[in-house]
Amino acid sequence: MKTTLLCLLATGLLLGAESAAQAQTAAVAPSGLRIAFGSCNRHDLPQPLWDDIALDRPDVWIWLGDNIYGDTDDPKVLRAKYEAQFNQLGYRQLREQGTQVIGTWDDHDYGRNDGDKNYPFKAQNQQLALDFLQEPQNSPRRKQEGIYTSYAYAVGKKKVKVILLDDRYFQDPLFRDSALVYHPNPTGDVLGEAQWAWLRQQLAGSDADAHIIASGIQFLPYQHRFEKWANFPVARQRLLTLLRDTKPKGVLLISGDRHIGEVSRVPVPGLKQPVYEITSSGLTHPATHNTSEPNAYRVGPLVNQKNYALFQFRPQGRRLGVTASLRGDDGQVFYTQEIKLNR
Repeated sequence: MKTTLLCLLATGLLLGAESAAQAQTAAVAPSGLRIAFGSCNRHDLPQPLWDDIALDRPDVWIWLGDNIYGDTDDPKVLRAKYEAQFNQLGYRQLREQGTQVIGTWDDHDYGRNDGDKNYPFKAQNQQLALDFLQEPQNSPRRKQEGIYTSYAYAVGKKKVKVILLDDRYFQDPLFRDSALVYHPNPTGDVLGEAQWAWLRQQLAGSDADAHIIASGIQFLPYQHRFEKWANFPVARQRLLTLLRDTKPKGVLLISGDRHIGEVSRVPVPGLKQPVYEITSSGLTHPATHNTSEPNAYRVGPLVNQKNYALFQFRPQGRRLGVTASLRGDDGQVFYTQEIKLNR
């Protein structure tokens, strides 16, 4: 497939060059498209999954955040950690076999655990994150506030759109008590008005047959005590309302952060089909102690081993089919979900 995969950098591919957030890539995959993704990756721990990911021959790899554990205000330290990860053997081999790497960030690579919009070094660290992702120096993504962007991929006559959100640069603060429990910010925001307006443009009138929307933190689950969109109930409802109003085809949410893997499914009033979220987290250090966390929306198992996820898109007549799976070391497949798009 790699010999037929054509990656063309295109600024303003879907919305026009006037949008500072556009740094899109068009790719052609005549017979199918394979997109792998994961999160929570320490550069200084063993990384046993890259050979498994490479064997899946993904056309695209998506970093979902905590791509390194930077946790520093010092750009030299952060850059050194990024360089160590960039040169990690398995990750380098994945890139060299032709897999395109794209991604967003979460708190640890943002620079501070649980960092929000008040983090003073966010603009500095944005450039370092984009360096790691090999973003061109003249990319509009380097000039805007936040690293959100989108990409479009053709699968035969169908199209898959990948929308990468920035859930840190504009996030309002949360209060965490002495028991390390987060308390919701009833009126707080996650994306900021500029990013909300951009997201609406990405969804309204889109001709894509599937829309992958990525965030570092989970969109749908609400019962755990950690970071999540549910800590910002107004923002979470705003997202679901936006999906209802714009009605994009084939919504697939993806997220990381949690050091577990799981698939969630939620019916959204106004949409004909339920919305799925695939969480993949724990490339190097999963929460093996987490065996029974509640999630009313979960379908399939809670995966508490090192994992990554894979979408396999394929044309099916006039429709686009997709299989989502959570995978691990030595060829393990923890769970597979066939998702019906636009039926």
